[in-house]
Amino acid sequence: MWNWQLLRAGALRLDGGGMFGVIPRTIWSRLVTADDNNRIALQTNCLLLQDGSQTVLVETGCGDKWTDTQRGHWDLERRTIVDALREVDIEPGQVDVVIVTHLHFDHAAALTRWDADNRPVPTFPNATVIVQETEWADALANKSTMGRTYLRSHLDPVADCIQLVSGDTEVLPGITVWPMVGHTWGHQAVRFDDGEGIVCFPGDVMPTVHHAGPAYSLGYDMLPYENMLSKQALLEQASRENWRLVLDHEPGNPVVRVAPETGKAGRFRLVQEAGAG
Repeated sequence: MWNWQLLRAGALRLDGGGMFGVIPRTIWSRLVTADDNNRIALQTNCLLLQDGSQTVLVETGCGDKWTDTQRGHWDLERRTIVDALREVDIEPGQVDVVIVTHLHFDHAAALTRWDADNRPVPTFPNATVIVQETEWADALANKSTMGRTYLRSHLDPVADCIQLVSGDTEVLPGITVWPMVGHTWGHQAVRFDDGEGIVCFPGDVMPTVHHAGPAYSLGYDMLPYENMLSKQALLEQASRENWRLVLDHEPGNPVVRVAPETGKAGRFRLVQEAGAG
């Protein structure tokens, strides 16, 4: 059984059109408020899992290797996963395993930090980093329509720490990762049992409470149709088995359950839950 806590690794803003893809602004603007630059408020949500012998981190957020200009572009909060961990009395060196859904900067850039000589070094020096084999290969090849999201400064320093998995894998007793293709070819989700049922961290297949609809996918998705199928399968299983989901970019309460939409076969709604583990 895994005890878990929600960690907030820092707020940011991304373009609303990018976050809602084919959904017109006239529709998504009813759900969220954009700033003068058309950006909407998001969060980098992470999970801390502990079982008494192992400390596991799911996702890392954006980290702190940014210039002031870059911070302004995304309105990055001056806060990192290290701040969030220290608030619950965990030092980076105590983390044994890091699991990332994928390697885009807002999920994996905090795998590294600047050292005293301004060189990128591992943030979690004693941790193994678990990622799908396809995702690692694609990240090294910069296989993305976004030219600045797979950054070598958060890949190369952790190369020796990487544990590659392929497909559905129990990476630790009670913690399973499995492919959830769509946002990237190698995107994965994470699930575990906390004694009260299954908790799932689905990553960017469904980043906020406003992304449950089939067409509500990101403009950044490499495979939009496949992402829709992945999301539908997730929603069906989560509803059927009463999973809790923790949404990676939801700025409000990211812990939700899935319920069928009344009178709409195959459609679902997200119900936010009190508490976070």
